[in-house]
Parts: sequence; structure tokens; C-alpha cells
Amino acid sequence: MAKAWVTWSRWFLLAAVGTACLLFAFVAGLDPFGLRVGAGQVARPIMDINQRFMYPQLVRSGRFDAAVLGTSTMRLVDPQLLSSGLDARFANLAMNAATPWEQSGMARLFREHVSAPKRVVWGLDTTWCEADATDPAKRLTPRPVPDWFWREVSPLDWPRLLNLTNLEIAGRLMAYRLGWSRERIRGDGYEVFTPPEASYDLGRARWHIYAGSGGRPIDTSPLTTPEIVPEAERAGWRFPALVWLEEEVSAFPKQTQVLLVLPPAHLANYPRQGSVAWQRYAACKAEIRALARRHGATVADYAHASPITAQDTNYWDPLHFRLPVAGRFGEELVAIMKGGEPLADGAARVTR
Repeated sequence: MAKAWVTWSRWFLLAAVGTACLLFAFVAGLDPFGLRVGAGQVARPIMDINQRFMYPQLVRSGRFDAAVLGTSTMRLVDPQLLSSGLDARFANLAMNAATPWEQSGMARLFREHVSAPKRVVWGLDTTWCEADATDPAKRLTPRPVPDWFWREVSPLDWPRLLNLTNLEIAGRLMAYRLGWSRERIRGDGYEVFTPPEASYDLGRARWHIYAGSGGRPIDTSPLTTPEIVPEAERAGWRFPALVWLEEEVSAFPKQTQVLLVLPPAHLANYPRQGSVAWQRYAACKAEIRALARRHGATVADYAHASPITAQDTNYWDPLHFRLPVAGRFGEELVAIMKGGEPLADGAARVTR
């Protein structure tokens, strides 16, 4: 009996090791996250909807010399539109709910793997102005990018690929190779992640836009009398994440054109004009403009009351605008980067 148990255990262990080796070979061979991709090599088709894991390979491929950075508020900016209007090859590297720390990492990865980056369009949400934006707890999302995705991959990193998630994505890539599936995100990082325009329902959109008030519109007009902010409080305002922003912007070559964009979220997403919170946000924006001037960057500020931000019909929720707005937004960014003026409706306030 003991001999039989030992024999069974040996065969079980051998089968387990063999199965693990086969699964690892499957994942490593397909390389769904493009860890072997280097300059001049084609990135793998993007089969995972989580951009954090898939975009580093786009950068390392060397195929792109310009990038869109930011969060989901920049994901509807079509890189093909930017590329056709500007002398550059754009990839959209914006990531859902990307923290300032993650965005800085992506900017650094892009700068280090592109020998001569031409243009960078970097969307800055209000998270950049939070007083605790640099706290360790706010550096990553619940689905963080492994730190080894942001650096050169070594052989010691490969065993980490053997997990159920990577096996799933490798299976999706195999299905794509066999013609059974389509890529999840376009090869330049662009994806229309909002619902189909034909399904737009204003009532439902307003429920999302004004979720904090039970779906009922709130007063977004400026306060008649601005709130008083004691000088001691104003002097204590700090925007620590802007240190990261300045480090990354200043590290780009002088010939790289950098456009810092404050994207047009719905007006209900911002503090009410005249409130203490609004004045603090205005102070943060002033620091962003000063930072840009120090390093020859341009700022396009859409984060204020305008024909875009004040219209419920332009949005699915407080953060995400619809495709017609995305088209106008992208075209205006092209004009601004060419040195032209924004549209006369005042949606964009440009500082050069």
C-alpha cells in the first residue's frame, strides 16, 4: 500500500509539473502582453480590455513617436485624427482611472523607448490637484500594473506570467490567431468604450450626471458672492502630484511638443464657481500654467463653464462626453498644436 501511494504521488507530481510547463510554454510562446516586443517589432493584438497591461508593448515597439496620455477622459481622442493632422504617429495610451503615478510611469516609459518623441498630449483630470494624490494608497488602482512592465523585462520575470488571467488572455490571442475572435482594442490603443450613439437616452444620462442629487439637475451657476478663503488656508494649499508632472515634462527633449489638456468633464463634476473648492482648483490650474511656461509647453483648459461642459446632451455621465464632442475636441487639439487659435465659443482657453 505504501509503495503504491509513493508511486501515485510521483506520477501526480510529474503530471502537475508537466502540465505547468505546458501552460507556461503556451503563455510564453504566445506572449500576449508583448514582453518580447522591442523596437522595430510588431506589438501583439490587444486582447485584454485593461489598457494598463497591454499598452507598454505599444511603446516598446517603437512604432509610435507621439502619444496621448491621461485617463478615460482622453480615451475618445482618436490617434488617427491627430496623426493625420500633425506630423507624427500617435498612440492613445490613456488608461481608465489612471492615477497620476501611473500616468507618470507611462510618460517615462514612452520617453525612454522613443528616441525622438515628437508630440505629447497629456490630459490632466482634477485628481492631479488632490492634496493626497501622492499618498502610497493612491498610487495604484485595484488592478495595478506590475512594476516590471515599466522596465526592461528579464528572464526572472517570465515565471510571473503563469496565472489564470494570463492564461485567459493567451487563449484569447490564440482565438484571434485562428480567426475566431477580433482584437479588443485597435492597434494604436484607441477604443470607443462608450455605448452606441443610437442608444443615447438623455434621461438616463442625467441620472448618471447628477447621481449625487438623485438624478435631479443641480445649480452650477457661479456663486453670487464668492466664498471667503482665509489667507492662512490659501497659503497651505499644496498640489504634490504636480511635482511628478514637472519632472516628466521637463525630461522630454526640447524639441518635443507638449500639450497639457484639462479635459471637458461635465460642469457638475467641478466645484461650483466661487466656492472654496473652486478657488483651490483655480490655484492648481494656475500652477499648471506656470509649470508649462517654465518648460515651453502649451495648456488647453476646457475645465470650466462652456457650451461643451454646460450641456447635458453632450455627456453619458459626469466625465465622459459623446463621440461628436470627441471629434470636435480632437480637431481643436490639432489646431492648437499647429499654433492656431481654438474655436470662438470659448470652450478652450489656451496658454502658450
